[in-house]
Amino acid sequence: MAISLGNLRPSISIVFNEEIYTVLECEHAKLGRGSAFCRVKLKNLKTSQVLDFTLRDSDKIKEAFIERRRLQYLYREENIFHFLDLETYNDFIIGIERIKDKIIWLKDNLELTGLFYNNELINLELPKVVELKVIETEPGFKGDTVKAGTKPAKLESGLVISVPLFINVQDTIKVDTERKEYIGRV
Repeated sequence: MAISLGNLRPSISIVFNEEIYTVLECEHAKLGRGSAFCRVKLKNLKTSQVLDFTLRDSDKIKEAFIERRRLQYLYREENIFHFLDLETYNDFIIGIERIKDKIIWLKDNLELTGLFYNNELINLELPKVVELKVIETEPGFKGDTVKAGTKPAKLESGLVISVPLFINVQDTIKVDTERKEYIGRV
């Protein structure tokens, strides 16, 4: 279904130039002469690339219906990742090129949201917080507090973040997936 420029707003999903995007920002403008236009920041749902465009009334823009489903990460098979739909128990796969930036968060049985377009899994939405086990860090010392400082820690997914000095190997911690920061110990 075609959509007019006036109906564009953040968080709406569109098909533009045969690609599926979600609108991050939009600024409508109407100058004294000429037709109205809209400056938009779009995120490609397949590649996660963010692009800036100036859209005009003559551009062909269609609204895209993106379905969100609860998925569970199962396993990796070379460059293909397998997920289980938690309602229908169907197995879905997605290639590494679509989720490169999300691989560091995937661990067995992680529940997340799958983005589907025309019943095809096109990308993933991570939970805000993920619990991961510390596999490598300097030993903690008795009396170290949260405000005393930080040290690097390698997590089970391979990600390295800064953690408080009292965190030890085998501790499970909560990590913010957007900022890649330590939140707390489990």
